Amino acid sequence: MLAAMGQRRRRFTIKAEVTVEVTDEASLQQAALEQVKAVQFLPEADRSPDEIRAATFDEISKDASAALDWVTDAHAMVMTDDGVEILASHHSITDEDHDEDAGDEPDFATLFPLCHCGADDCDACSGYQLTPRTAAALWAVAQIHADFAYDDVQHHGDDPVTDDSTWAAFSEYPRITWNQDAVWRRQAARAFDDLTTDLATGHRPQPTCPGEEMALHLMLRSAQAAIADGWGPTPDMLAALPRHDDDYDWDLALEVLLQDNDILSLFDEQYDGIEDPDTDANRQAGMGDYRPAAWFRTFSNMTPRDGRRRFRR
Repeated sequence: MLAAMGQRRRRFTIKAEVTVEVTDEASLQQAALEQVKAVQFLPEADRSPDEIRAATFDEISKDASAALDWVTDAHAMVMTDDGVEILASHHSITDEDHDEDAGDEPDFATLFPLCHCGADDCDACSGYQLTPRTAAALWAVAQIHADFAYDDVQHHGDDPVTDDSTWAAFSEYPRITWNQDAVWRRQAARAFDDLTTDLATGHRPQPTCPGEEMALHLMLRSAQAAIADGWGPTPDMLAALPRHDDDYDWDLALEVLLQDNDILSLFDEQYDGIEDPDTDANRQAGMGDYRPAAWFRTFSNMTPRDGRRRFRR
């Protein structure tokens, strides 16, 4: 026991691929429907929980991959009884019977054209270029983060966050958010999707509110790890994109894409309470309202997103 206490914790990423054959689609669909029945859905702006459940039922009845997604548990591939804790898991499903290109990956080479002139008076070369490979990395990890956040909502609902391996996304958030409800968490999950949409439409991912600001910080951190460790964007995806000297300049991306790093103060216990705009510390920092209730209010210098947009889950 003493030896175990002296050991540092090490993190690993396990990659696995499982090919399955659906031999009884009706049974698969029934199993998926049973899973859906057990889930407590939350209302959306334009849909009730019953409407969401009915739409999910309809999707499962029409699409075997949707049914398979509901009965797939990536956590189950690792036994956790012998000194292992699962921190997060992610899975995707590809229909190999279709000849379509894998995924619906945006054409980042076209969306983010590169300049190589190197001229001092060139707006692109003298400033920050979001290169196709950097954009692809951010796009890929944003979807993973969104999936993790929606998974947390599905599995935990309104439960307070605990600092353990059962939370895929929200244990990475500041502690002041750990008692927020499922509605708040779904908005946080959608923040990743909103930034993904920015990238998929050829725009820089620029946060419009504190929730998106937090999302982009996590995306930048994860994208850097993904490129270093070989996960996130697939090798084929990156190989198809042009190289540039500005690829993966994460420090400059952090400086350019975010207005400031105020939100990171919420992780530091010595700044407890700084999120409240009525405190002296907040006013001295010129921070603004970072209380959880304000996380999805649009910054005064940003354009609000379409309030009618849907939640992916």
